Amino acid sequence: MRRQSRELALQVLFQIEFAPPISYPDLMEVLSTSLEKDIVQYADEIIKGVQASKGDIDSKIQMASSHWKVDRMATIDRNILRIAVYEMRFAPVPLKENIAINEAVEIAKKFGTTDSASFVNGLLDQVAKAH
Repeated sequence: MRRQSRELALQVLFQIEFAPPISYPDLMEVLSTSLEKDIVQYADEIIKGVQASKGDIDSKIQMASSHWKVDRMATIDRNILRIAVYEMRFAPVPLKENIAINEAVEIAKKFGTTDSASFVNGLLDQVAKAH
């Protein structure tokens, strides 16, 4: 269930960044018609948490990335990283780092490029070490 929530959160965050004219409530309403309430609720928590802490999250990602500026990262990778960093550092009940990293890597394999999983893994490992 949590993986589905993370995937939904990723899709919504991507969509908001990719096509801002679609309102967040409208997007959630459309997506929630076919999903369980718990999945949508946790996705909503992630999305709102990422948006509320985006500057701090991006700062942690940037500190861990010596070669890539956050705004130059692939949109999917950037949002996978944001979700994981939110869950590790900013969520009301933080997720253990190894779980957050593993989830992010699995989602990167599904939604990203062939290089996304290793990129996400390496960067999140640096975020975890910087704690």
